[in-house]
Amino acid sequence: MDPSGGPMTPAVADLVRAERLAFIDTLESLSAEQWLAPSLCDAWRVLDVAAHVAWAPVLRPLPATGRLVRNGFSMNRMIASSAVEWSRRGRRAILEQLRDNAESGARPVGMPVVAALADAVVHGLDVRRPLGIAHDPPEGALEPLARSALAIPWPMNTVIGGSARKRVAGITLVATDAEWRHGTGPEVRASTEAILLLLHGRGRALTPAELTGEGAERLHAADGSGSAVE
Repeated sequence: MDPSGGPMTPAVADLVRAERLAFIDTLESLSAEQWLAPSLCDAWRVLDVAAHVAWAPVLRPLPATGRLVRNGFSMNRMIASSAVEWSRRGRRAILEQLRDNAESGARPVGMPVVAALADAVVHGLDVRRPLGIAHDPPEGALEPLARSALAIPWPMNTVIGGSARKRVAGITLVATDAEWRHGTGPEVRASTEAILLLLHGRGRALTPAELTGEGAERLHAADGSGSAVE
């Protein structure tokens, strides 16, 4: 049982721990300038993303409620402002908390296990892609992360730029590097990384060459990528 009070299945727990440790390795390799570089998340630097990944999993209900009230009950504003506030604790504190999370399996109270995996994998992409650092999402992560993103209801889906299901409606999304497909309609073929970015509101970070197939033009024309806050 993890600190949030719910069981974490061994397979997912292993993926979460491995990706959290890989994220730490990436951060430890960065220069001071790279820590301050923009990420894929609106208005967040690499430092802010790292701070969010460090302390969001250990934020307890009462402090979280207080933060939500202070931000006018806007989940997006609460998440954004909290990360910037936490980033002021500095890189050393961030790395120490990330190590604690990797060992404890911490995740936000009341959130499903897959939320911890999404934070580790997607926020890893938020940091690495703008910096040109290669890191393939782990095998086995696409199915649970895609299923979760496609099922997130309003208003929670505002943190990934809106409804992922609506974003890919009318197409068949097919992974080129995994046994996974979703939807009906013209095919759009993409890598696991591209699919995760698209479903989590980071579609504008993709190049046209990363989405191929008969349905790709429709997806580009719709510009349904959304804009991620976290």
